Amino acid sequence: MSTVTAVPLQPVKRGYLVWLWIGIALAVLLAVALAWAGDSGIGSTPSGLRYQLLKKGAEGPHPTDTDIALVQYEGRLPDGTVFDKSQQPTPMPVNGVVPGFSEGLKLMTKGAKYRLWIPPELGYGPEGKPPVIPPATTLDFTVELVDFLPAETVRRLQQQQQMMGGMPGMPGSPGGAAPSGPPPR
Repeated sequence: MSTVTAVPLQPVKRGYLVWLWIGIALAVLLAVALAWAGDSGIGSTPSGLRYQLLKKGAEGPHPTDTDIALVQYEGRLPDGTVFDKSQQPTPMPVNGVVPGFSEGLKLMTKGAKYRLWIPPELGYGPEGKPPVIPPATTLDFTVELVDFLPAETVRRLQQQQQMMGGMPGMPGSPGGAAPSGPPPR
């Protein structure tokens, strides 16, 4: 027969248990707050471009260097001064802009909206672009990729529009739906 020696435990006061549970709840809330603050959604590329996804785009392909992108954008200096802004969706060749802007476009899909922080080495460099862009300035862009097409498709569409220019009632011709080229003299 074995004997068990029990050591009696003193009861814990109810007030201590309340403080213990309050401490645990505060620790959990603090952990959640720190996790949320640390996950700002800002990423960076190996080249130094920083970006933040503001609005997810459609599933699908990303633009390439040979594409023409249709974008809405606003460019700001570090002090918040707007130095450039599109008034309507603007077509631009993906490889025809500063390297950081091009790299940012290639991260996006149709309909996506990003914020891009372009360091000087991916923007206008140590010289800047006086008087608008000061030397060695990080550029802050908000960009929405409305759509994009391969450059070859855009060229074909322009050629088709020029070919239809003389047919009355056709888009791009007199009396048509959309103007094509300069007005007749």
